[in-house]
Amino acid sequence: MVITESTARRRGRPSGTRGAELLGVARELFLTHGFAATTMDAVAAAARISKASLYAQHPSKGALYAAVVTDWASRGRDAMRPHLDALVAAPDLPAALGRFGRTLQAAVLSSGVLRMRRLVAAEADRHPEVAARYASESWDRNIAALAAALAELHDRGSLRVDDPAVAAQQFTWLLLGAALNDRTLRGEIAPQEDLSTTADAAVATFLARYGPAGVAPRR
Repeated sequence: MVITESTARRRGRPSGTRGAELLGVARELFLTHGFAATTMDAVAAAARISKASLYAQHPSKGALYAAVVTDWASRGRDAMRPHLDALVAAPDLPAALGRFGRTLQAAVLSSGVLRMRRLVAAEADRHPEVAARYASESWDRNIAALAAALAELHDRGSLRVDDPAVAAQQFTWLLLGAALNDRTLRGEIAPQEDLSTTADAAVATFLARYGPAGVAPRR
C-alpha cells in the first residue's frame, strides 16, 4: 500500500521541522512502509512541514533516504567504545569477553538495528552507495574497533592474535551468526538464555584458538 498524505496525518505522529527530528520522522516511515511505499508527501505531512520545505532540505526521496541511513549509522558510531575499553582493562579476560559478547548481542540484535538492516538490505540494489556507507560506518567500524582492542590485548600478552581483523570477525560471527540469520530471515526471537549459551560457547571457542597458556574460559 502506498502511504499518502491523508494516511500520514494520523493523530500521534511526531512533529518535526528540520535536522535530526525530521530524519527521525522519515526514518520511521521508511522502516514501517519501506522505501517504495513511502512518499515525500507522506513525510512532509507526518513532519508537519510543507513539501517545499522538505525538498529544500532533501531534494529527492533518494537523498532523504541516504540522509536517514547516514544519521542512523552516526548515532551508533562509538557506542561500543566504553565496552571495549572495559574489555581491555579487565583483569579477568574470559569473564570480560563474556560481558562484551552479551553487550554486542544486545546491540546488534536489537529491534531498531534489525529493522534498519532489513531496510538497507532490501534497497541495496537500488541504492548500493547507501548500503556500502552503512556497512562501512556501522559493521566495519565496529569490527575495526574490536580488532584494535584485540591487538592491544595481544601486545600485553593476554591473547595470541596473529591477525586482529580476522580474529575480530570470527568472534563477532561466533556471537551473532545464528541469531542474526534467524532474526533477519525468519523473524524469530531467540530466548535470552540461548544467546547467553551462545556467548559462553563463543568465548570458549575464541580462547581455545587465541588464548595463551593459563587463559581459559570460565565455566
